[in-house]
Amino acid sequence: MKVVTLGPSGTYSHRAATAVSEDADVGFRESVHAIVSAVADGDADRGVVPIENSIEGSVTESLDALAEREVSVVQEVVTPIRHALLAQTETVETVASHSQALAQCRSYLDENYPDADRQAVASTARGVELARETAGVAGIGHPDNAGDDLTVLAEDIQDRNSNATRFFVVAGADERSDAGGKSTFVVYPNANYPGLLLDLLEPFAERDINLSRVESRPSGERLGDYVFHLDVAAGLYEQRTRDALAEIDAIAEDGWVRRLGSYDVRHVV
Repeated sequence: MKVVTLGPSGTYSHRAATAVSEDADVGFRESVHAIVSAVADGDADRGVVPIENSIEGSVTESLDALAEREVSVVQEVVTPIRHALLAQTETVETVASHSQALAQCRSYLDENYPDADRQAVASTARGVELARETAGVAGIGHPDNAGDDLTVLAEDIQDRNSNATRFFVVAGADERSDAGGKSTFVVYPNANYPGLLLDLLEPFAERDINLSRVESRPSGERLGDYVFHLDVAAGLYEQRTRDALAEIDAIAEDGWVRRLGSYDVRHVV
């Protein structure tokens, strides 16, 4: 099975991707859009994209990619984020990592390295690579990424020990399943009127379906026009879910509703 995710090797996305299948052939792409496109175009069997972090919230690039291409969500992988500070020496002039990792360790860095420059790079693994290449640069990443040539200056430097990231495992649209404990939808109402959001939420509340996540993103069509992303704690195999979606379809009759599918959640240490 060919699986693509954010590279390079050693990212948290890579760790999540290795849990998809025992025989996974993991490859890397430079962006979430490239991952989703590879799956939609049939160049990969699965893609693993970060969707939400417990501290920094949703990953907007992933939301936008899922709204733009026809794919399905077949699994959710939740992995704890254990950030460590990795460097050649204890002298740290620059801390390089993904912008989310820098934000997740803000308090630690403010207290211990207030004068160090903070450099946002494409991934946590790229920050670790820079630390290997340059003395005075520290990377933020999983402690296992230190290897033999970097020192773990500190472990668990994230601001909250509950730090975890949800990843979606995406597959081709034809692999969408109705079975699972959670479901995800993308709704473009192509409308704007008082009470629109309430109209989108009520069909689920009336059927005792818990909405575990609601996000809005600009549609790109015009200012003030939005696409809504909904996660619900119910499967598409349930009649209550299908009934709620029938109402959503009617509300979005001038737009569209994308059913990304139902799936179960796997926790990976």
